[in-house]
Amino acid sequence: MTEDPVTVTENYASYYDSDGVSGTPCNNGNTKAFSEVFLPTLYSLVFISGFIGNGLVVWVLIRYRQKSNMTDVCLFNLALSDLIFLVSLPFWAHGAIDQWIFGKFMCHTITGLFMIGLYGSIFFMVLMTLDRYVVIVHAHSLFSRNRSTKMGLILTSFVWVLSLFASLPNIIFAKEKNELSVKSCGTDFPEDTAWMSFTYLQMNFLSFIIPLVIMSFCYSRIIPTLLSIKSQKRHKVIKLILAVVAVYFLFWTPYNIVMFLMFLQRKGYLLSCNWQTHLSLAMQWVETIALSHCCLNPIIYAFAGQKFRRSVLKVLKEQFPLCFSQCTNFSQQLSERRSSVFSRSSEYSSTQIA
Repeated sequence: MTEDPVTVTENYASYYDSDGVSGTPCNNGNTKAFSEVFLPTLYSLVFISGFIGNGLVVWVLIRYRQKSNMTDVCLFNLALSDLIFLVSLPFWAHGAIDQWIFGKFMCHTITGLFMIGLYGSIFFMVLMTLDRYVVIVHAHSLFSRNRSTKMGLILTSFVWVLSLFASLPNIIFAKEKNELSVKSCGTDFPEDTAWMSFTYLQMNFLSFIIPLVIMSFCYSRIIPTLLSIKSQKRHKVIKLILAVVAVYFLFWTPYNIVMFLMFLQRKGYLLSCNWQTHLSLAMQWVETIALSHCCLNPIIYAFAGQKFRRSVLKVLKEQFPLCFSQCTNFSQQLSERRSSVFSRSSEYSSTQIA
């Protein structure tokens, strides 16, 4: 994604033109054929599921904005950044099937949406982790007592600016390429500069290493604090926290490993055709896995909370009263039948015992 989220084979076509030893062409036709089918399908699934989940989060939080707190502000911006990121996927999916037909300006724009949304999603997840850390571990601190909506707006504005600056190299060097009469949108860094290495390492550090260190530290302090509190809900909270770290680690680790290996290729290592073909295929898989993490954000951060689930059900009942009334009647009938069957079963058992 520091290069381009279109097809790995298209974007690295000039890079995969030799094996670095014998000078013979490296055949990647199978990789390209695979990407033309695989990427559009997976991008479409991620777009649909992510758009529904994050759209529902935004809708509910806007509906109840009068009762918003700092957590709600962070959650709203997390969902918004995921939506911005998801908007770019249909364009990349089309580019995987055919060629880039949207022009130079849209190449810069879609690359910007993709990168800003990607960094924003990660940074807001880190911000929510830090917010939980302060509230639970340092409950009596000045920041914990002043977690107002205004403070949330200030912090989220800073995160958006940080996301923009992190995305600038990819936006500036985005370019509509024309290779072998096939147009594609790609990041074309100037030769003999450190921009390519910088963006690779920036992605590894900002999207994985630094967030993982911060999350691991915060949650290593949060969990003991929760264990010391006598509450029936603490086990649910601990499970949710462990799920956040585990899901993030599982979804982003493969991508960052492959990214680092491709960085080594750019530096002149692992240049055989086998490495090039395998890494090209691997990037398509791990990239899609990493992208699909945005679909889980609404589940992890929003739907796992009872307050938010009640708000979602309330909004849906207001918008679709007929459907929910039918569903409610069906649930009541099903519950009555189960109760009836259970009572008859109990009577039969009592008779048999007697």
